Formats: sequence, structure tokens, C-alpha cells
Amino acid sequence: MSEKVPGLNVRISSKNQLDNIKKVAITKPGQQALFLELDQNRPLAGIIQDICEKWGITQPEEYAIQFDKRQLNIYITERNRLDISNGDVLVLTSSPARTAKQIYDTLKDGKSAGEEKLAAMEKLSNLASDITFAMEFITNEGHELIKQFIREAKYHGDPMALLLKSFVSLMEHNVVSWDTIEPEFTKKITDYISSPKHGIKIIQPSLEILESVILNSTNLHKHKEVEAQVTPERINPHLQQPELQKNALALLNALFLKANPEKKKKINTSVHNKAFRNIIVTVSLEVWNREWNAANNAEQSVLNGSRSIGSEMGHQLYCLQTLMLNMHEARMNTPADPDDPNVQKQIDSLTKICFDVDSETNQAGNRRSTLYRKLGFQDQTNPATDFALNTPPGILALDNICYFSNKYQENCVKVVLENCTRADEHDCPFIKASIMLTKTLCEILRIGEPPQDEESTYYPMFFSHDKPFEEFFCICIQLLNKTWREMRASTEDFPKVLGVAREQITRALQIQPPTFDAFRVRLNQLTYAEIIRLWERDRKSKEEDQAQAAPIVELRKMITPEMKELIRQQRLNYLIEGTKFSKYTTKGRARDKYWQWKLSPNLKAFCYGDCAENDNLALEQLSNKLPVSDIKSFVTGRECPHIKDKKDKAKTTEHHPHLFSGWKTTDHASMTTTSFAIQTVNSETTDMICFVAKDEVEFDMWTDGLNVLLGHEMTSPQMKKDLSMLLDMEIRIRLLDAEGIAIPNEPPPIPPEPDNYNFAFPEL
Repeated sequence: MSEKVPGLNVRISSKNQLDNIKKVAITKPGQQALFLELDQNRPLAGIIQDICEKWGITQPEEYAIQFDKRQLNIYITERNRLDISNGDVLVLTSSPARTAKQIYDTLKDGKSAGEEKLAAMEKLSNLASDITFAMEFITNEGHELIKQFIREAKYHGDPMALLLKSFVSLMEHNVVSWDTIEPEFTKKITDYISSPKHGIKIIQPSLEILESVILNSTNLHKHKEVEAQVTPERINPHLQQPELQKNALALLNALFLKANPEKKKKINTSVHNKAFRNIIVTVSLEVWNREWNAANNAEQSVLNGSRSIGSEMGHQLYCLQTLMLNMHEARMNTPADPDDPNVQKQIDSLTKICFDVDSETNQAGNRRSTLYRKLGFQDQTNPATDFALNTPPGILALDNICYFSNKYQENCVKVVLENCTRADEHDCPFIKASIMLTKTLCEILRIGEPPQDEESTYYPMFFSHDKPFEEFFCICIQLLNKTWREMRASTEDFPKVLGVAREQITRALQIQPPTFDAFRVRLNQLTYAEIIRLWERDRKSKEEDQAQAAPIVELRKMITPEMKELIRQQRLNYLIEGTKFSKYTTKGRARDKYWQWKLSPNLKAFCYGDCAENDNLALEQLSNKLPVSDIKSFVTGRECPHIKDKKDKAKTTEHHPHLFSGWKTTDHASMTTTSFAIQTVNSETTDMICFVAKDEVEFDMWTDGLNVLLGHEMTSPQMKKDLSMLLDMEIRIRLLDAEGIAIPNEPPPIPPEPDNYNFAFPEL
């Protein structure tokens, strides 16, 4: 069947072609809208020509179609035409080349009226983000014209803001190199950000331009031109305006990232200045609260209080945090010099603080070696070697230890002395713990790694202190000591304790604590017992998720019959081993009488006989037999005759308690759940062999075994529990080789069969 589509002369002859037909509307000012079925297989030029013919427009090569304004007026080309969807509204407009030439001529023509130039600037600002238009405008040297206007400061206010915005959009296409930026242009842009009088509309694109010059220019002179004129102090005021915060932080990060080591130190000092830091803290907490409230309002589920700040502002704060922490990279990778007197002086100062010894005692060789051992040095002769051999973290670990001992002297002494009072095998070596903890913290915070493009997780607490990493260490070393105590660890448990501490720190950071106090509180909540509970919960959650995977479900179905057979064999073996029961008749229990029942190994008959309470008779000693073939059925619970009698007696007891003063109704309730009775082929319903199991497990074993012998399915709760356990164990064993491999929800597709089966085999 074929259908002629009005307006475009398209014929639909197959389903595949029908899929390429998009029903759209075409509009143009002054014309009635056309509702067309647009064939994606036809060239755009032919479609535009048909539309122009419909409206009587000549020179169709000077026209193009765009998405409407809701989709940013993007021109439709052969590259992006697949983005057209059913129901889209498209606009017939001037082609990119024609529009670019018109805007360029209007801006360059000195005779054009101010209103015409402003309209051209607005149109340029709207279209500059479209790569198709941008290529045409750049081909006409339009970007050079904009740079000229900016250098000469020919326009002010809104016109200049539109020009700056257009320039940013044009340069984002990476068609023109940022190396082409002249010093005069850079100087003018830096002037704009230096004075708040220019307004947000001008300052914002100016900040973007300077950031791009630093990040994208390959010429080092371009970096220096910006660095010479832009300092953190100049950026500082813009951080206090919400509309400029993101761009100001991005520029600061660009300066920080591309600076040489000496310049980085200066920027880092400026960032840690109290006034500057207060502004960053305010900004970070505002973003933190804003994102937190947004998550709550959207009713997003946040596991353990963790959340992800996905905003661009969050990314810039993360970048600044990373660059600040990376200032410790050099110290982290620098081994201590054992012959450096300053290193030895720091170690002696630590020893004096922890053990309150004077300088003379501190110089005595034997005494000093003993103190070094108590501190946890591996090399008591030359303790500085510990910071040389363990690199990373190198000298950074000693920096942290000295900060802790000087800033929190009482806490440091408490940690050291607490370990000194323990037995040697339970002693947590303070120096070794500090070195390994420093290395762990560097790994957690990724010190030494550049900022990642997609990452946006930052911690406001790191902006709240002039020594954030050192403060972080001070809290964590006390945590490590507390965890050691909770685990009652010994020396060989050190890796395990460090692993638990790492987990505690990582989980505490998931809430992105706003202050170090909040971080400390969260750590106190994450005790060793809590970590064990969380690990167990995570393990169960992971197993549950894996159990829902289609391959695992299929595997469970496949091995279930095998596991049921194992349970059947186990139940029969239980019956063969035998059980001793209190003797019951249909009238009730026979006092102090017992009998033992065993299934013969050939499963043909039950052997039974009377016995004493403590007897365990062999099969040969059981003289009575009940062939399995004589068993008709069995009943349980209230259907048993000896339970029915008890039920009647319980009712009598309620009305005449003096007749059964020694009998408790609770005995009846417990017997109901563990009673069963066997009915033979030739017996009446009231003449059954009655049993009462000692507990529910024994009851389930016998009822399952009887069901197996009678050819019925096992239905007991114990059977379901055993089946679940066996299935889980078997699946775990079978998946040992797949440990760490993600199991897909759906199996991979089976490849098609080969054209032939003429396989080639190597000749022997």
C-alpha cells in the first residue's frame, strides 16, 4: 500500500520507510503553518525546496529550517536531523551563511542605526551557540570584529554584555585557538572584572573568558598575562554575589591548576587567609544546604545520609578542595632525611611531650631507645628512618604527628600512654599507626591526583580550617586508637584495624560533614560493632540483588530438584537412625513408658519396641514391625486422636478445675504442634499409632520422612529452611570462579549459525 503525503510528494511503501517519517509543523512569519510528514531519507535541500515552492518563495538555497525557540533556534543539518521527533515545530528561516553575513554587515556598517546594531547583537547572542551558524560567522571574520569592539570599548552596558556573551559562545566551539587572544584584549577583560560598576552581565562572561584563556591557551605567555593582572584578592568580591560565584570559583581554580609551584603556594596562602576562607565556607555551606533541601524536597532516598551534589557549583568547590589538598603532595612523596637535624629535633620534641622527659634524660642512649620503642618506632637507633622507608607518606606523616602533639598535647599523651599500659602483643604502635593512617587518608582524599571532570563531591569542613588535613588526621588517629581498643586487637591484627578505620572514615565522609565537629560525631556513631552490622547488611543486600538476576533464578530452578533429593535422603537417614518417643495411645500418655522406632535400611518396614527412658536399642532388639506398605496415611495436630481427647479434657478443666488439678492446658498447646499419628491400612480412624515429638524439629523430620515414604511432597517449615540454605550454599560454591564479575540480568544473545559446518582442523 502506498500513500501520497501532501506537500512533500513522498510515497510510503514499507514499514521501514514509515519509521523514517516524522510528522511536524513548519512555520514562517506571515505564512500559514504547514503540517507535513517529513521523510528523513530525503536530502534536506530537497525538503526545503518543496516547502519554498509551497509558499511561493524563490531562491530556496538561501533558506534553512530551525528548531523553534524552545530548542534554542538550532539549525537543522544533515548531522543533527535525527533529533527531529514527531510533533516538533520547525521554522523556515534564512540560511546560516546569509544570517551570519547580515549580522556581520550590520555590526561593521558605521551607518547602521543603534537599534539595528542592538537587534543584530541580540540575534548574534542567540545564534552563536549553534555550531553551523558559528562556522559561517567565523568564516566572515566576525569573531575578529567582536574582539575589536571589546578592545576599543566601543560599546557599554547591554551591548557590550551581548558582545562578550557572543564571544564566549563562539570560542566554545574550539574553531578558533585561544592563542590568538591579544594582550590588549586580555587587559580590557581584566579591567571589567576589577570594577563592580560594570555589572553582572559584563563581569560574568569576562570571568569565563579569562578562565578559558588560562585553561585552553598553549602559550605560557597567555597564562602569565592573566596571572599578572588577576589575583585571588581580585576574585574575592565576586564570590559574594550568587550570580558570579560559579564563574569566580572556576577562574580561581584555573589559576591554581596552571600556576607554577611558587605561584601555587601564594594562591594557597591567599585561599587560607581567614577572610577569604570565611567567604568560601559561607559559599560551600549555602550550596550544601541548597542541595540538601533540594534532595529532601524531591523525596530522594539517601542511604546512610549520603548524597551527591551534582551542581556545577559543587564541582568547582570539589576542584578547589582537591587543589588545596594537593599542596601536600610534595611532602607526601618526600622521604625524611635521617641525617637532617630538624627531623631529629622534631622527634625529640615529640618524645619530650609524650613522656615528659628533660633534655638530659632524652639524650641517654638506652633510655631514649626504650622511649622510641614505646612510641612505636621500628628503628629505635635512628627513628627518622621510619619516615624515610615509608614513602609515601614520607615526611608528611611526621608533619601530622608534630601537629597533633603540639596542638592537642593532652590527647596525644593519652593515646601514647594508653598503648604503653597494654601488653606488648596488644600494643598499637603510635608511630607506625600514624604513618599508615596518613597514607590511608591520602588515598581516601586522592592527594596527588588532578581534579576529575565528572566529580562533584566536596566536604565543607575542609574550608573551615587553615590546617584542614592536619585536623583531619588528629580526629582519625584518635578514632584508630578507639577502634583498636574496641576490637581488642593484637599486633598481627594491625591491617584489619586499619581496614575498619578506613571504612569508618569513608562512611563518615558520605554525609559530607559541614564541620569537623559533625565529622567527629558521625565517627563516634560508627563503632566497630556498627561497621560489622553495616557490612552484614550490605552483604545481604548484595546477595538479594544477585539472587534476583535472571541467570541466578534459572540456576536455582535447575538445582532445586537435586537439593530436594538431598533433603529426602537426609530425612530417611534420620528415620533409620531412629527416635525414642513417650508412649501414647488414643486415650493419652502411658506413664513412664517409652518405645523406640527405627526405619529399616531397606526402607521396607518400621521396627519398634518398648524401652527404658535411657535405652538406645539396636535394630535387632526391636521385635515389632510395621511394613511401610501397611501405612495408609498419617495425621497431625488436632486431627490426632490423642490430641482430640486432650482437647475435650481441656474443656472439662475450664468448667471443673478440681477434677484435673495436676494437668496444665499449656501442655495441650505444645503437644498440638508436635503430635502425629499413623493410620494403617486395616485400622479404624480412632485406632491409630500415636506419637508426640520432643520438639518441632523432630516433628518436621518424621513428617517429612513419612511423606517421602508415602510418595508425597515434603511441606514442613524445616524442609523449606534446609532447601533455602542448601540452594544458597550451592550457588555460592558454583559462583566462586565468578567472584568480582558482574552477572548480567539477561544472558548474551546466541550468535547465528554459520553458513556451513566445514570446519578446518590442523593436520596431525
